[in-house]
Amino acid sequence: MKRVTGIGGVFFKSENPEKVREWYQKHLGIESEAWGATFDWKSTENPAGVGTTAWNPFKADTTHFAPSEKPFMINYRVGNLTELLKILKEEGVEIIDSQEDADYGKFGWIMDLEGNKIELWEPPQGM
Repeated sequence: MKRVTGIGGVFFKSENPEKVREWYQKHLGIESEAWGATFDWKSTENPAGVGTTAWNPFKADTTHFAPSEKPFMINYRVGNLTELLKILKEEGVEIIDSQEDADYGKFGWIMDLEGNKIELWEPPQGM
């Protein structure tokens, strides 16, 4: 089973997310909203669909990355989240919280060996 299929998003802590978003817009052309930005792309595995990668600065005091104390979290795209979480648990990987299902995909969280929280995302078909 293929595990990670790509990067779903990059999230990092910021003392002032609004100003950071403005800086990135002015200097790097990243148009974003309060929730962040997405980059659309196509892949050879899904030439008819559009994939997305999210980008967002979070407030420095966010608890979204907990229990990690690191200032960032990477979201990885996966093909079958439910099955992958079962395999990772069997392999002794620490699973954080329970799987969440939303209109924009399924989410699960794990911790790596250095205490980095990792978000796993199974996008809906066609994304």
